[in-house]
Amino acid sequence: MWLYEILQGGKVLEEFLRPGAVLYEDNVEGWQQAVDEAAQPLLDAGTIRPEYVDAIKESIAKPGGTYMDLGSGVALAHARPEAGVVQTSLSALHVGQPFLLADDPDHPITTMFCLAAEDANKHLSLMQALATFLSSEANQERLAKVSSSQELESVLTAVEQ
Repeated sequence: MWLYEILQGGKVLEEFLRPGAVLYEDNVEGWQQAVDEAAQPLLDAGTIRPEYVDAIKESIAKPGGTYMDLGSGVALAHARPEAGVVQTSLSALHVGQPFLLADDPDHPITTMFCLAAEDANKHLSLMQALATFLSSEANQERLAKVSSSQELESVLTAVEQ
């Protein structure tokens, strides 16, 4: 449950959410650009390979690909570990103007986490921890008000207890 630890005080933040891995953009052209931008810090760090980004896009483009919408404008972009994960890592992108996940108007997204987990257990644990984080109305409100990468990082590291 390392994201739980991240969200409970940032104790593991530096290990998985590397410097430069929390991004803010006013807007993106669509979900593909959002995936590219959210994944870029992980590519730059060498924790994922380019085929992992392709696998995420393929998953989103498939029917039912909007399952990555966690609600409250948050999406978790991820794929199977064997699709190109080198090391467990996480990045986050927040946009000022929502984009549509899989071009579906029922899925407007403002925050996209890009998760790369080395194995299925970490993958599931992270998704559970993120769901716990997002179940807090206060955290949802704080995410909705983000207007810079510094504010996003602050929201992720100063979680309401």
